[in-house]
Amino acid sequence: MTCELQKHLTEDRGFNLILRAMAVSSSSWELPLVAVCQVTSTPDKEQNFITCAELIREAARLGACLAFLPEAFDFIARNPEETLHLSEPLGGNLLGEYTQLARECGLWLSLGGFHERGQDWEQTQKIYNCHVILNNKGSVVATYRKTHLCDVEIPGQGPMHESNSTIPGPSLESPISTPAGKIGLAICYDMRFPELSLALVQAGAEILTYPSAFGSVTGPAHWEVLLRARAIESQCYVVAAAQCGRHHEKRASYGHSMVVDPWGTVVARCSEGPGLCLARIDLNYLRRLRQHLPVFQHRRPELYGHLGHPLS
Repeated sequence: MTCELQKHLTEDRGFNLILRAMAVSSSSWELPLVAVCQVTSTPDKEQNFITCAELIREAARLGACLAFLPEAFDFIARNPEETLHLSEPLGGNLLGEYTQLARECGLWLSLGGFHERGQDWEQTQKIYNCHVILNNKGSVVATYRKTHLCDVEIPGQGPMHESNSTIPGPSLESPISTPAGKIGLAICYDMRFPELSLALVQAGAEILTYPSAFGSVTGPAHWEVLLRARAIESQCYVVAAAQCGRHHEKRASYGHSMVVDPWGTVVARCSEGPGLCLARIDLNYLRRLRQHLPVFQHRRPELYGHLGHPLS
């Protein structure tokens, strides 16, 4: 490492430490605490609920105001036919159990990817991958239906054709105010599309959430670097609850649930296996960072306002 590079790295770290010191105007225990839950879903919906409920109750006991569950917290099926068979409407029994649990614990819940039979179920016989936010009274306050479906074939990981059973959502949803901050909703594969995160932050998001079920090949290569990139470019906290381990004979997930701060630092991370990690959300730090590094004031939308469309 050259002396000049070492100098820049030292200055960079020092700037971050200064921002943190300037942002902290109260004790850290006064900052909102969030819990990120990591599970290994199977086709057994009842057992999956028992596992998730134990983690949610533990999060409440530890003082969290909001708990995040991963994509497919309800189940991970063996094939598209089983997925459709096990799916439910938002008004079904399973969401009813989570509604009761949110009330019981007095906790907000991010239910990261519910296999939803929508109003068009009878016509389409397909479902939505729906991210549901419940408040601490058990009311549904936001829903987002995954807009980017994962239809990929990665050597060594097995094919994924989400569109065989799932319809893409029609739109993004406005960030929702929670006790931890304004949350922008996304799901798993959405993290590969920075346009989505930038749209959410320009709509007011302070926290981006990517509940996921990343594979064993893409996970080690892309998971952390994508989450940190989304945090840095959007100057948001990023919360990513993940599936982990082997779900059944056909599928396994990478795990490594984490929280990344707006500087790109991983501030909380789950260990191997089911469990949870905790992080404080410091919005004063976020605002100070945006003030000192005002990238959104420097954007040139007249040059790339149609990003995502082919150049003429």
